[in-house]
Amino acid sequence: MDATRESLERAIAACQPGQRLGDIGHAVQSTVEPLGYGVVRQFVGHGIGRKMHEEPHVPNYGVAGRGLRLSVGLVVAIEPMINAGSAEVFTEEDGWTAVTKDGSLSAHFEHSVAITENGPFVLSRA
Repeated sequence: MDATRESLERAIAACQPGQRLGDIGHAVQSTVEPLGYGVVRQFVGHGIGRKMHEEPHVPNYGVAGRGLRLSVGLVVAIEPMINAGSAEVFTEEDGWTAVTKDGSLSAHFEHSVAITENGPFVLSRA
């Protein structure tokens, strides 16, 4: 849980105007993978606008300096889901419950972040 929380904080710090979506994902991935944790790739963050889940997709993995450039006014949900074992998950028959394929523990945290001229503003903390 601590590693997942730290990866979220580093991803938020990467939400600066002019940075790129890949910087967010790289912040998560580079925080947890060296510790031996798996980054779930089936579920990602997303843009927030008139609808709750909008483009762009905000992966929790990626290459720094790549992807959509972050601009003032963009609002995204950053949602790292980190597994203690393999990164693989599956959804149970109820269509909602996600579990790890290897039975390992998993942690998930989320914040909604607005890109402002002064950097990230975490709306879900306000």
